[in-house]
Amino acid sequence: MNLGTIATFIVYLIGMLLIGLWTYRRTNTISDYFLGGRKLNSWVAAMSAQASDMSGWLLLGLPGAIYVTGINGMWIAIGLAVGTYLNWQFIAKRLRRYTEAVNSITIPDYLENRFKDNSKVIRVISALTIILFFLFYASSGMVAGAVLFEQAFGIDYNVALFVGSIVIVSYTFLGGFLAVSLTDFIQGILMFCALLLVPTVIIVSLGGFTGLWGSIGQVNIDLLNIMKSVGVEDGTWTTNITTFSIIGTISLLAWGLGYFGQPHILTRFMSIRSASEIPKARLIAIVWVVLSLIGAGLVGLVGITYFETPLENPESVFILLVQSLFNPWVAGILLAAILAAIMSTIDSQLLVSSSAIAEDFYKQILRREANEKELVWVSRGSVIFISVIAVILAKSGGNVLELVSYAWAGFGAAFGPVIILSLFWIRMTRNGALAGILIGAMTVIFWNKIPLFSSIGLYELVPGFILATVAVIFVSTIDKAPSAEIEEEFNRAIYPQPKQKSTDTNKAI
Repeated sequence: MNLGTIATFIVYLIGMLLIGLWTYRRTNTISDYFLGGRKLNSWVAAMSAQASDMSGWLLLGLPGAIYVTGINGMWIAIGLAVGTYLNWQFIAKRLRRYTEAVNSITIPDYLENRFKDNSKVIRVISALTIILFFLFYASSGMVAGAVLFEQAFGIDYNVALFVGSIVIVSYTFLGGFLAVSLTDFIQGILMFCALLLVPTVIIVSLGGFTGLWGSIGQVNIDLLNIMKSVGVEDGTWTTNITTFSIIGTISLLAWGLGYFGQPHILTRFMSIRSASEIPKARLIAIVWVVLSLIGAGLVGLVGITYFETPLENPESVFILLVQSLFNPWVAGILLAAILAAIMSTIDSQLLVSSSAIAEDFYKQILRREANEKELVWVSRGSVIFISVIAVILAKSGGNVLELVSYAWAGFGAAFGPVIILSLFWIRMTRNGALAGILIGAMTVIFWNKIPLFSSIGLYELVPGFILATVAVIFVSTIDKAPSAEIEEEFNRAIYPQPKQKSTDTNKAI
């Protein structure tokens, strides 16, 4: 365990905690805690959205997958890049306008207000769905953190889980959305730099990309063919599928569909200072995502050429490259990028999950008269409660990419079609939304448990998204048409009249 690397880590962690303390005094209302008072500027909103999106799988899971499969694994990156663009292009501005028009600060809150559901059913069902899948998502981050500490410092897995969770919970507990967004901004920059620097060093040493492709081709030429599937068997890279796999490619590209239903990303759209800042934020987000995904892919590819024998744990390829290439102080900064990726996602997940408990259960069902200060403290308590459960789930370990893919599919199928149609189809009804959430979530949960379906090899997000969309349209069509009030509100939110003069004097963060 090198003291330089440890010192760098400690400085980074202290910095994140100081941000939590600074934002603590600026977090007084429930809107502050969950949306930062809708005062984020385009840079912070964009970087926070994408940093919270990518998580530890960007530096561990994706490089590990491409290290094993070669360029074929980049289909995931292509799907994610396209999904990021479409989400910012078609969802961000409408969701920002609609949630402000109906005074909503959470996704369940928005769905209840969108459909005027006085029964609270859609709020409760959507909140339960959020908590369920975020437990698995947060667990993936805890596992990634434990892998980092094990590989970098030789720390026991259970100790690593405890240390990492304490830091993340601390600044999320203190500062809420502002702390999460500002730390995500810093963490996003750190992740971006690390993913570009590490592969660049090796590519330069190999004489450029020509040398890289030549070295990979000597291992297995099919690693450079995006249409072929390669895997590691008996200590060597072996071609598994020599023909183009339609099902496999669709499954990888389908990751892009998940964006439309991720609550921790959607809340960033809701929190930006003005809908007019979204085009700039979109450009920032797309550039960050595309270059980061390319960097992650190159990390996996250069790892193939750097290590003489295949790694026992492919998801450790970034960590081992950093430790081999850089001095301890630089290595500490680069390894902190992994922790940054992990923390930037878990903190967002904890925040959205706590909002589901405080705003969607506690306030709506248990104590409707709860004041702002009480709700903030209930939210903080919920952060601790959810973290404990996530740590318990993470104790059994697991594959980071597999845990992320399950939660990603759950959110994408349950909320993706519902969010899209609620913003574009005025005829959609409350019962249609409920059907979509339930059908989407249930499909993801049970798809791979049924042998007939699991044998197909199709990512559960695909059937979940399709069936949820059909459910929303079918049920809404046979349901009673929305009231004139809902239709008028829809038109007012989606097609607002231009203002004569802006009076918004809020200072952006």
